[in-house]
Amino acid sequence: MLSKKLTTHALDTIAHMYPEAECELTHSNAFELLVAVILSAQCTDALVNKVTPGLFDKYRQPEDYVNATQEEVEEDIRRIGLFRNKAKNLRKMSESLLVHYGGEVPQDRDELMKLAGVGRKTANVVASVAFDLPAIAVDTHVERVSKRLGICRWKDSVLEVEKTLMVKLPEDRWSQAHHQLIFFGRYFCKARNPQCELCPLLDICREGKKRVPEEQR
Repeated sequence: MLSKKLTTHALDTIAHMYPEAECELTHSNAFELLVAVILSAQCTDALVNKVTPGLFDKYRQPEDYVNATQEEVEEDIRRIGLFRNKAKNLRKMSESLLVHYGGEVPQDRDELMKLAGVGRKTANVVASVAFDLPAIAVDTHVERVSKRLGICRWKDSVLEVEKTLMVKLPEDRWSQAHHQLIFFGRYFCKARNPQCELCPLLDICREGKKRVPEEQR
């Protein structure tokens, strides 16, 4: 696996490629971000961003989801995958916010994870983006890039990937590194057609070395 020094070098390179990387989910407050991240599970940010403008105009606070029927919320997010389950989670999450948190989104990750539809990744995104707390949310892009580069092991779980990144990167880089790894995985080191031949990290990437013959590097 890559050492701390090489991991930092890899992230420095990726940061240079995507210096403006940030959360691409449209939102204007912590509650809207929480809703958007719940909707984004197994769905692209681009599709979520097509649905949320109308959704956020209609449902401005937790009470609005609680007062709506399950069928009504389902209809409003029907274009998004798993919309029935997500509609259920949005209403349950909103009810929990009202009952246990005074209608406000909690900052603590463990408290966030008590909400319906909120796993560790979602909690990390909200804590990091909405409240500027150091966190690394491991989505499919972060996991893929970390394993291809050799920052972690192929067999590592999502939690193990997160913990490895936390050990190998300084805490003040966690949140930004999360976004930069996402951009790198989304736009360059793609799942099906990674641009290995053009990659500035080819010389240290174990996956790239498998894909690109030595004489072509």
